Amino acid sequence: MRFVASNCLREGMCLARPLYRNLDVMLSSGVTLTRQFIEGIQRCGFTGVYIEDELSEGIEVNSMISDSLRRSATKSLRSVLSMAAGGNDKAKVPDLSTQVENLVDELFSNRDVMVNMLDLSSYDDYTCTHSLNVAILSIVLGMGMGFSRADKLGIGAGALLHDIGKVFVDKRILNKNGALTEDEFFTIKKHPMDGFNYISKRYRIPRGYCNTIMDHHEKYDGTGYPCGKMGTDISLYGRICAVADVYDALSNKRPYRDAMPACECVEYIMGGAGTLFDPEVVEVFTRRIAPYPVGTTVLLSNGWKALVVENYINFSLRPKVRVYEQNGERVMPFEISLKDDLHYLSVTITGIG
Repeated sequence: MRFVASNCLREGMCLARPLYRNLDVMLSSGVTLTRQFIEGIQRCGFTGVYIEDELSEGIEVNSMISDSLRRSATKSLRSVLSMAAGGNDKAKVPDLSTQVENLVDELFSNRDVMVNMLDLSSYDDYTCTHSLNVAILSIVLGMGMGFSRADKLGIGAGALLHDIGKVFVDKRILNKNGALTEDEFFTIKKHPMDGFNYISKRYRIPRGYCNTIMDHHEKYDGTGYPCGKMGTDISLYGRICAVADVYDALSNKRPYRDAMPACECVEYIMGGAGTLFDPEVVEVFTRRIAPYPVGTTVLLSNGWKALVVENYINFSLRPKVRVYEQNGERVMPFEISLKDDLHYLSVTITGIG
């Protein structure tokens, strides 16, 4: 299978993986795309879809978590957000611990997992999808930093709830397309504190893990909010969540901007090391995130075009690729490893197709 951007979809293409709308299947795998289907995909804001064709035969994209776990975790999170927004303090607050445990267990079953951001883009519910993606990213980064199971559970829970304070923000401010006024931005900056106060009083989450919620907008150089903390004064969980939060936000289409390619998102995070983000966290991030996800088309420095077949942990810029075009001419596809093949050590990836 290979990933095709929404604006490049054509009638007759075969969908390789299902798409979800409001947690229900919108289009099933195996469906042949029609003009109506393509328009629906674009209207819902999907950045692209996986398709099956002869060129990508045999290329598999392993799901980071199962669809059933994604749906159940999202439903639980929706329930929490709904009760928070409704001010229903007397209702029994659902416990997300089981969902977080399942996330940790599924991710830990593949200890060398690399984050393929395109694998997390099959859902259109941004609010819940973003929070779940941030939790997945945070757990993976925690794995890369040698976290204990307890710490992985803690950061997963905090990251899953990191934006709950936004339910107390006027939706007209949250959904505003233009620049925020000073007063509006002041209101936005209260959401980490509001979320911390709400969760710490109602959930069985240690106070240290609640700091994930409090600190996810703090910046390493002290320019963040709500407290302007600097360096290691920011909780480690908050420093990790800050990277995961920004990366997922940049990777998704928003009303005021298009989604950025994974490679550009990674470059942005790397550029913020030591200023916006903890350098240690960024270093782990660069080993665990795939800038060129499996199934994407890449351009090589020697004029070739190829599909990414496999990524290697610790060597994220040197994947295995399937070359199918050389200097504008289609060729019989063949695979090379930019990491291991000595004949191609000087070849680099220069862009995406």
